[in-house]
Amino acid sequence: MSVLDRIKKMHQILDDTFQLQLDEAMAALLTGPKYQDPKNLNRYERRVFSQTGEDGIIGEIFRRIGATNKLFVECAPGNGLESNSLYLMTRGWTGLWIEANSKHAHTIRTSFSKQLKEGALTLQNQLVTADSIEPILDKASLQAEFDLLSIDIDRNDYWIWRSIQRYHPRVVVIEYNAIWPPDCNWVVEYEPQASWDKTSNCGASLNALELLGAEKGYQLVGCTLAGTNAFFVREDLTADHFQKPSTAENHYEPPRYYLTLRKAGHRRGVPHGKEHVGDRNSKRAATAPL
Repeated sequence: MSVLDRIKKMHQILDDTFQLQLDEAMAALLTGPKYQDPKNLNRYERRVFSQTGEDGIIGEIFRRIGATNKLFVECAPGNGLESNSLYLMTRGWTGLWIEANSKHAHTIRTSFSKQLKEGALTLQNQLVTADSIEPILDKASLQAEFDLLSIDIDRNDYWIWRSIQRYHPRVVVIEYNAIWPPDCNWVVEYEPQASWDKTSNCGASLNALELLGAEKGYQLVGCTLAGTNAFFVREDLTADHFQKPSTAENHYEPPRYYLTLRKAGHRRGVPHGKEHVGDRNSKRAATAPL
């Protein structure tokens, strides 16, 4: 075996060990009392195409409340391969991606040409601001109560959601800034052209988003273990489906960004297949609302 091959093998061993430690860390977290509640969403975290466990949590939310039009809107999906809606698209959902980065938009047009051509996906290469978000949604001719809105633009997320008045998505996934404790109401100053400067001066605290959600008629139902995204469900749909109380103090997860380094199978590629309901071992898929 050459020296280069030995180095590659050692690198793989170290990476495998690191992944095992991450899996063990996540399993240990889930032994806590908070996560024993069957209504807790962290028990369902799963990464298919999302950054961490968003795919699993989104799936479980819609299993509980049901999906209607199976329409999604995602702000800033990047190149699309690590997003909160791609898994939904493989399960028959359709929707809109709004991506400001021209290189990412070009990659999407190339990699997802089939989905774009067939109408499963619409792309808007445009900067999302408080002023532009509703005109963008209008242009896409979306139903006012589409199923899922995902906002992860790394700075002005709070202000984007706050500015949406004529649309009432049933579920909202939005990034929060976990360095702020759950009793702190903090929001970054709004600058429409600003982007993330790689510091903590971005986004909003979970408490600020909880209060905004309440104003808009939404309840906080959970956060990812990594402390990256929060999940809100329109209060007319929550019934007794989710862990209470619906507060930042209860659902807050601290910044565990190391969990974003967890791998899940092969390097992601563009899926060109689709789920076949009724296949072997898919009994739950046949009844799931996704």
